[in-house]
Amino acid sequence: MRTVFWERDRACMIDQTLLPFETKVLALDTPQEVYEAICTMRVRGAPAIGVSGAMGVVLGVKHVPEKTTEAALEAMETLCPYLIGARPTATNLEWAVRRIWSYAKKIAALPYPEFYAALVEKAMEMADDEVAIARRLSENGAALIPDEGANISTHCSCGPLCTVDYGLNMGVVYAAHRQGKKVHVYTDETRPRLQGAKLNAYDLRRMGVPYTLIPDNHAAYLMQLGKIDMVFLGADRVVANGDTAAKVGVYGLSIAAKEHGIPVYMCCPFSTVDFSKKTGAEIVIEERGPEEVLKVNGTWIAPEDTPVLNYAFDVTPGRYFAGIVTEVGVAYPPFTQSLKDLKKIYDREQEAAHE
Repeated sequence: MRTVFWERDRACMIDQTLLPFETKVLALDTPQEVYEAICTMRVRGAPAIGVSGAMGVVLGVKHVPEKTTEAALEAMETLCPYLIGARPTATNLEWAVRRIWSYAKKIAALPYPEFYAALVEKAMEMADDEVAIARRLSENGAALIPDEGANISTHCSCGPLCTVDYGLNMGVVYAAHRQGKKVHVYTDETRPRLQGAKLNAYDLRRMGVPYTLIPDNHAAYLMQLGKIDMVFLGADRVVANGDTAAKVGVYGLSIAAKEHGIPVYMCCPFSTVDFSKKTGAEIVIEERGPEEVLKVNGTWIAPEDTPVLNYAFDVTPGRYFAGIVTEVGVAYPPFTQSLKDLKKIYDREQEAAHE
């Protein structure tokens, strides 16, 4: 099931805010609609957001009044930064928008109809690429799970809904499940938006992977009881030394796992690795509105005027990870070197793909 796809000249995506109770596909016709869908988390998950952003660029080109390539390129100078600003923490949104923007400049000699058609094709290609990346990453991660299986803890949602299709850390679990390994997932609620309860449980159920939903405050105690063997998580931005921005709560879960000697693996496409930043202290962390905390499914759970602090992400130092799983391999500590080594492989593959 594709989370994001292009159909009838529109960017289409599953409205994740309605799951698991209603499955509705949004058909978006303007970049402003895409921006709103990203900001309100109708589409979420770094790879899915990235592809959505690229499609938002295409929609902007579609609606250029002059219908010339020159006017489209000029409009992109404002449009692309606008879409990148929808959510600042995850790397993939900026990476994907800049990728299609760069491609547009390369084909600037084409007449407008061919120019627009080529951008549509490129956006669809990027969606297909994300699925292929997720499958490769998942196979690499599944190899880390013992043949006899494991009880796995996770946080938030990084299944097919997050990645156009297949998944990241839950793709790893799914791949192991398909290999016959006896895996079981403890997925926590993931407050305040409850992505673990609403989305990850939905994905795991649909994939046929055994799982148990737990409150957010249960994971450390389950580790103490010996009920968790491994932790697999999804990343939104990884920097040069392995420090990682991910859904808020990952830092605490990683600390608890280290205390109990449980390996933690972070999963992400290699495009998520940001070598322009040396440490996690340089990552801009998104803060979201108070209503996400003050309400649950539209019901107030605290006084309306209660002060709220609502970080969307936290930063976990790389020292807490046993490895970082990507489509081009698994990086192991020290990450400053191993990520550089994987980048060489990644760059060679990118060059070969664009020859």
